[in-house]
Amino acid sequence: MRTETPVTVYRKDYQPYPYAIPEVALAFDLDPESTLVHSTLRIERKADAPADAPLVLDGTDLQLVSLQVNGQAWSAELYTLDEGALTLSGLPASATVEIASRCRPAENSTLMGLYVSGGNFFTQCEAEGFRRITWFADRPDVMSRYRVTLRAGAEYPVLLSNGNLLATQSLPDGRQEAQWEDPFPKPCYLFALVAGRLTHRETTVQTASGRPVLLQVYSDPGSEDRTEWALESLVRALRWDETRFGLELDLDRFMVVAVRDFNMGAMENKGLNVFNAAYVLADPQTATDANYEGIEAVIGHEYFHNWTGNRVTCRDWFQLSLKEGLTVFRDQEFTADMMARALDDGAAASARAVKRIDDVVTLRAAQYPEDAGPMAHPIRPESYQEIGNFYTATVYEKGAEVIRMQHTLLGSEGFRAGIDEYFRRHDGQAVTCDDFVAAMESVYTRQHPGRDLAVFRRWYRQAGTPRVAVKLDYDAASRRCTVTLSQRCPPVGVERRAGDDYAKAPFHIPFALGLLDPQGRALPLRQADSPQDTVLLELTQETQQWVFEDIPARPVPSLLRGFSAPVIVEYGWTDAELALLSAHDADPFARWEAGQELATRQILALAACHQSGNGMQVDGNFIEAWRALLTDPALDAGYRARALALPSEKTLAERMEAIDPPALAA
Repeated sequence: MRTETPVTVYRKDYQPYPYAIPEVALAFDLDPESTLVHSTLRIERKADAPADAPLVLDGTDLQLVSLQVNGQAWSAELYTLDEGALTLSGLPASATVEIASRCRPAENSTLMGLYVSGGNFFTQCEAEGFRRITWFADRPDVMSRYRVTLRAGAEYPVLLSNGNLLATQSLPDGRQEAQWEDPFPKPCYLFALVAGRLTHRETTVQTASGRPVLLQVYSDPGSEDRTEWALESLVRALRWDETRFGLELDLDRFMVVAVRDFNMGAMENKGLNVFNAAYVLADPQTATDANYEGIEAVIGHEYFHNWTGNRVTCRDWFQLSLKEGLTVFRDQEFTADMMARALDDGAAASARAVKRIDDVVTLRAAQYPEDAGPMAHPIRPESYQEIGNFYTATVYEKGAEVIRMQHTLLGSEGFRAGIDEYFRRHDGQAVTCDDFVAAMESVYTRQHPGRDLAVFRRWYRQAGTPRVAVKLDYDAASRRCTVTLSQRCPPVGVERRAGDDYAKAPFHIPFALGLLDPQGRALPLRQADSPQDTVLLELTQETQQWVFEDIPARPVPSLLRGFSAPVIVEYGWTDAELALLSAHDADPFARWEAGQELATRQILALAACHQSGNGMQVDGNFIEAWRALLTDPALDAGYRARALALPSEKTLAERMEAIDPPALAA
């Protein structure tokens, strides 16, 4: 039983690694019981590092076989070996360090590092698994180019690693050898190897610049008939990233491995994505639409990491949302675009909204409770005791919403310009969330001279779900409508434990607003030069007001269109107003939201009557609103199905003072 007190790691204590390790050569003699790993590191002490800085290499459950520096055995007086590190002192400013070590994959029950499962070799190195393969600086800000040689017996005919395949050969002793090279620097958490008996499906496509690239999906023997959709999804992801963001595959091949025995859901290792088969295989006889959509999304997500996470990666693990929040946003947009393919503008908007609705439902079910609970944390936490605890809905889903807000503030073209600037500044680097926001801010300040994203940065350091109260005042005589937004976000989690001294500052909240007349027609709202149906209000203070002129009658507000920020809206719509929004709102997300709230009120009212034994008729406004949804020819069929689905029993139960399942069911 472990009794030691966990060590707390703080973001403020980050220190750069004193050495660069630009090149790494790894040679594996694979054996389940004892794998020999030869590691050759070219190291360079950084100019600002002390001359006597030691080289500290992480390692766990490894056996040291030999250690050389510049071809000579390194004196035992100049290195120390303990349970977690190999430390070399007295090194020259630049050197070649060669380490031979052994690990025992068959005994590795952690399923981190190199392990054997189902008769095959796999690796999983994020976040700190590489130290179980060989001694290395196991941190994301040390980026190296890797050359890998794999040698194994005939029982492991497939030998895969990152990057491009250089050569294969049969060895005199009957073993096989494969040599791989990844030409781009990467952190060690993106290293991967797979060795075993696998089958594959492949295709060759041309990139936007005309380069032929080989795409392959590997899987367990007998499952190759269920990988067709995954390969097609990979092609679509490649094309979409080229078109939407101008990001082209940078390798000669890209491999997906789907196996039953992988311990994670999926991992974006450079050029060699590894998945649990449950997330990739699709049997056309049994797979549902949701299965196909899920496979397409996860294939896209891991592929998109090739740039947002691999080419530009995290400086430290506190920046995890830098790659995960951004890539979740990208896979959400990919799925939405795939759902809207070949549809006209009206149907395409509602088809895209289906994905948006599903993502918001997930956010509210998984992340909102996290934000309200004792373990609430910002998307960039300040400390941790166990790195595995970082993989939360806040870092991923809320992180994606923070990226989406920047997309909303900049617009599609502005966000693309910001992404271009991000890669121009940081390609091949390990960076921070602040670096990403700075790239976006460079575009925002050009669009809005004199303004910046200083307040927006609070999303990265403050936890909790803000509440935005909306007040609408209408003066018929002046035909003037005044909208007042007020935000509040009480301390949560560690903020609450800080006591009364903790003061949370206002967030920068992009709040999309529309107004409808009593007949459900959109009212033109003038902001800047031209009238528009939707305006984006930027709430940066506790309370702000906006005035809209020439409004002929008291309007019905359509609030937080497109779910433009991860907040809770407080406004007292009447049932008739919700029915009007559900039947006529041009924003498909807000239209769905109104219909769900109206349905919730109706069902809870019926449940109350059921409890009291009284009868009740469904409100006519509700019936007409749903009739409009069902018969609107401009809506995508998938959206109509989603909009006409009843709120979940969990959602309804949370609104009851005393939960009564039989009444809800009735």
